[in-house]
Amino acid sequence: MMRRAVLIGNPSVGKSLIFNHLTGLGVEVSNYPGTTVGLMTGIVRYNETEFSLTDLPGIYSLSGRSDEEKLVREYLVTGDADLIVAVLDAKHLERNLYLLLQAAEIRKPLVIVLNMMDDARSAGKIIDADALSKKFGVPVIETIATEGKNLEKIADYVIGDKLPVPGIVPRYDHHIEAAAKSLQKYHNLSEAESMFALENVPLSTLSPEVMESAAVISSEIEKRHMMSPDQIIGANRHNTAKTISEEVTTLSPPKKRRDLDSLLTRGFPGVPILIITMVGILGVVFLLGGFLEEAIISVMTTYLLNPFHALNLAPFLDTVGSAVILALMSGLGIAFPYVFLFYIFISILEDTGYLTRAAFLADRGMHRLGLHGQGLIPLVLSFGCSVPAIMSTRFLPTRRERVIASVLVTMLPCSARTVVISGIVASFIGFGAAFSIYGIVFILVFVLGCVLSRITPGEQYGMILEMAQLRRPIPKYVVRKAWMRVSEFLYIAMPLLLISSVFLGIFEYLGLVTMFESFIDPISTAVLGLPGFAFTALMFGILRKEMAFETLAIMGGTTDLASILSSSQLYIFALVCVLFVPCISTIAVLMREIGVKAAALITVFTLLLGTSLGALLHFVFMLF
Repeated sequence: MMRRAVLIGNPSVGKSLIFNHLTGLGVEVSNYPGTTVGLMTGIVRYNETEFSLTDLPGIYSLSGRSDEEKLVREYLVTGDADLIVAVLDAKHLERNLYLLLQAAEIRKPLVIVLNMMDDARSAGKIIDADALSKKFGVPVIETIATEGKNLEKIADYVIGDKLPVPGIVPRYDHHIEAAAKSLQKYHNLSEAESMFALENVPLSTLSPEVMESAAVISSEIEKRHMMSPDQIIGANRHNTAKTISEEVTTLSPPKKRRDLDSLLTRGFPGVPILIITMVGILGVVFLLGGFLEEAIISVMTTYLLNPFHALNLAPFLDTVGSAVILALMSGLGIAFPYVFLFYIFISILEDTGYLTRAAFLADRGMHRLGLHGQGLIPLVLSFGCSVPAIMSTRFLPTRRERVIASVLVTMLPCSARTVVISGIVASFIGFGAAFSIYGIVFILVFVLGCVLSRITPGEQYGMILEMAQLRRPIPKYVVRKAWMRVSEFLYIAMPLLLISSVFLGIFEYLGLVTMFESFIDPISTAVLGLPGFAFTALMFGILRKEMAFETLAIMGGTTDLASILSSSQLYIFALVCVLFVPCISTIAVLMREIGVKAAALITVFTLLLGTSLGALLHFVFMLF
């Protein structure tokens, strides 16, 4: 049977870099059962042997109540991992040792990876790996993951004959130790399970009877110490971590480095730098992405679509086949020019460590929207494409924040909506009208964020953010990370685009599109002031937003839209298209990330919002 290893550690300790180095591109992304938290699992091939490696979310403690902490706790206690690979940041050893002590208590085979040894030396900290190994009774591997140093040793231990089990025991208060032994004896619990019970931490293996017994014992301990058991246990672990860190660390004068954080984390010039960075990224992505999209579509039209039409197939096959080819052109036209470029830049910001500075600067402003600084990332991504933006919400700490961010992402104008705004409003009405649509959307997003921050269930926690070390990004890792993310987009979006296009092609061949247009015309004219063919074009926008623009020109029989629709109708069409139902790929990702019910509510809400605002504008335009 193939062996299984898992990576655990604090956020920003280099787990993902180690995972990507060992697994390459053969990665499967899946949600842990009962959660929306994604797990990355890959197959490592080493010395003609294979083993699976899973990258667990970065956490600071196994006793927390966030989705990520619950997942890691359940996975380590109840999972079937053969080896736990604990990745530590050598520069911040004491803080990292707290999680390591908890993992060691589970008494499963464990290997310590002491990463970022170069940063520790630069900070004047010399770590005695042999002494640390003796303390825990397990091997310690010194690494610099950015350079790939010693990472093959991890594979050696996974496939080796002997899997070492840690033997260290934190120094707990004698009342805590007595209570833990009592629970272990009478309820047949493991050492770790007894500690979780005393800390009142939920675990699937702990029955209500166990938790009740632990609560009774805990109340007695609290009366004696005037502190709860979880506070005592936490303090004991911190003291043990501090003692170990001091015993294995030798201090020397640190190397002098430029203090860029004094510039990047202050209001000035930090905020202007952040704005220039984000606007610059958007500008480069839109300009270069637009050029690449045009080139890709031109090539596919010349070498795929036109030759297909030249085959002169039966009308049914020609219609359906054309729809499939158009779907491929649409999907590839977004994925590579916009999404891939965006992920390249986001990966650079992540690997340089700047993204944590941006989140820190944005934190205060994001609080009004019910989010923390990390919520800036999906909102920025949404200007490129809503699909990867919603995927990125999984890195937010609570479901409450993920839901709020997902709703706001569906409202912001992605690159496809920008095509509608620029191609219709800017071209036929004026730039002032086009910017006014952005203004309306931003005001709605702000108001909606303020409302959602008050009504969305769940607690709002403070932001705990570790400033990652500023460093130069390594191009091959940047490209690899971007490709892994864009490939996930392709796996989700492309099948939906193809299936939807087949059905639309069949409907068009059967004349159902024409029937729908004649049916909806009186309703569309009365409510939105738009003719039936314009509303039908809006429906095509559900497949991909700029298809609404393209379909409008096709159904109107001309690219001069000002000749078939008035300025007020063009403005209403563009605004409704921007706020209308998200594209089908976005809906699919919403269902995956936050659930079917929440995705359905967001879809209905945006439908009502778009049509209501369009109807209101139609009424206003009629008055004037």
